[in-house]
Amino acid sequence: MPAFVDLRSDTVTRPTAAMRQAMAGAEVGDDWFGDDPTVNRLQERAAEVTGRQAALYLPTGTLCTQIALHALVRSGHVVVCESSAHICGMELGSAAVLSGVTFRPVAGSRGVLTGEQIGSALQPGPYDVTVVDLVAIENTHQVGGGTASSVADVAAIAKSCEHAGVPLYLDGARIFNACAVTGASVSDYAAQVSAMMFCLSKGLGAPIGSMLVGDADFIAEARRLKILFGAAWRQAGILAAAGLIALEEGPKRLHEDHSNAQVLARGLAELLPGSVDPDAVATNIVFVDVAGTHRTPAEWAARLAAEGVLVTMVSGKVRMLTHRDVSASDIETALAAWRRVSAAVA
Repeated sequence: MPAFVDLRSDTVTRPTAAMRQAMAGAEVGDDWFGDDPTVNRLQERAAEVTGRQAALYLPTGTLCTQIALHALVRSGHVVVCESSAHICGMELGSAAVLSGVTFRPVAGSRGVLTGEQIGSALQPGPYDVTVVDLVAIENTHQVGGGTASSVADVAAIAKSCEHAGVPLYLDGARIFNACAVTGASVSDYAAQVSAMMFCLSKGLGAPIGSMLVGDADFIAEARRLKILFGAAWRQAGILAAAGLIALEEGPKRLHEDHSNAQVLARGLAELLPGSVDPDAVATNIVFVDVAGTHRTPAEWAARLAAEGVLVTMVSGKVRMLTHRDVSASDIETALAAWRRVSAAVA
């Protein structure tokens, strides 16, 4: 039986022993009433780490973003974002159904936009029909290959937003990965935006949950929308207990995931020249362009799965993510599987 290596996403991590122990002994209340002490500690800690006034614990990053859209954008108005961003791709239908908003996509360089591009996108239309209520950016940018924007990049965009009087939202699902690359703190990024979210359940390793942070008034409205959208928890402290550990311990080891991704990228670049640019792999996401092999990404995924390596297909490429449950030896196992499949394909 081949070894099993799951590179589909950094969402597949399993709770650590410490997380399981904390969850089993968590002090709980009823979060609908706001009296779950563990949830409240997590929210207070998230606000402290990001330097914002308040935070809200939610089941998913998508819900964080959809609540932010509902709070910040009027129905029929527009959100400016990068053309391959999660918010206008995977979340397009959610935004339409829940909030009646649409998007003005702007093509960036591997997902990264500039202040100049945003400034141009925020120029008023000639007939005052289209109204932009929000700019949304993603850091790191998943489809861009895990590209990390610097604080200076975000500050330049924030300046264009301020000039136009439009708020800036940060989809920071993997913002701690960006911090590990740039050396900035998460509060440095949070200070540039009106609101932001980050996931506990990706690189940080919690079993579930994301945080929405911002000013106190914004979070108060977000909490109302959480209940309106049917996401009120009860004894959510059982999950928040793992989130607290993820928030404290998860960021410390992200450099290991980035190092493993580099080894994977270099190995594949050697095996399939031109399929991967290792210099473009900054964080924990590796895209492999298999077009030159005359086999589809789906065929590669099926053959790799038969070898015990799970991957996904995104934007016409094979995508792999390193995470806490993938070791350096797992990377060697995955590369060996790629070699066997490559030989069979050839």
